[in-house]
Amino acid sequence: MPFPLRPLGATLACLIPVVAPAHPNPAGIDWQRVGDFSIARTEATVGQFRRFVDATGTVTRAERNGGGEVFEAGWTRKPGWTWRTPFGGNAPAHDDEPAVHVTYGEAEAFCRWAGGRLPTDAEWLRAAYFELRESPPPPFMRGKTYPYPTGERPDGAQCLDDCGPAARQRAVNHGARLMRGDGHARVSATSAGVNGLHDMGGNAWEWVDEPRGGNAEGERRTRGGSWWYGEAQMRAGHLQGKPGDTTVVYIGFRCVRQP
Repeated sequence: MPFPLRPLGATLACLIPVVAPAHPNPAGIDWQRVGDFSIARTEATVGQFRRFVDATGTVTRAERNGGGEVFEAGWTRKPGWTWRTPFGGNAPAHDDEPAVHVTYGEAEAFCRWAGGRLPTDAEWLRAAYFELRESPPPPFMRGKTYPYPTGERPDGAQCLDDCGPAARQRAVNHGARLMRGDGHARVSATSAGVNGLHDMGGNAWEWVDEPRGGNAEGERRTRGGSWWYGEAQMRAGHLQGKPGDTTVVYIGFRCVRQP
């Protein structure tokens, strides 16, 4: 009795295994390999954070409290200042602005959802100052440690006064009246620095997992400085932190993952 013939395409489909991606990337993060781990090339963006919120239903602490904070004459809560509208007002942030007004715990949850975690302090420092690319473009040199995440000088970062006149020109603040500084930049508006990373110095402070595994609402370290500060805060030796439940206009984050 002859056997029924199966279409060739159906036969091949049965034989070819379906390979799931090694690393799900629901946030669409652009990862850069740095030694034995990978790190996001940019700070987590508003567009990426929106995907997380849509997928998880997260309502941030700043939203629940009616707004995040900025330091004016002391810490001042600003109505409507959230990751969606970082400087308040009715105009939503662009998708490529850094996600700020986010607590340490919210940043940690985003990174887990995105397939990674927050960097340790040691990981962040290594990525920011020690060039590990096999053939980095000039002026960067493999194996060299730099004083700034931008290289030998702070020029080109989004910082206050010390980073060149372009910092003011590219600042985004949606018309807010600021008592200090000009605002953050879109995440790829500055040139890539050490290891091809953007804004490891200036723009927004970044939460890191230090002390390791500590209470999410306890004191947590931030790295890199921000648009609110000058070049001194961009150096590796500058230590600064905030309570993990802080929601501030100039603190953001980026994720790492195992390659």
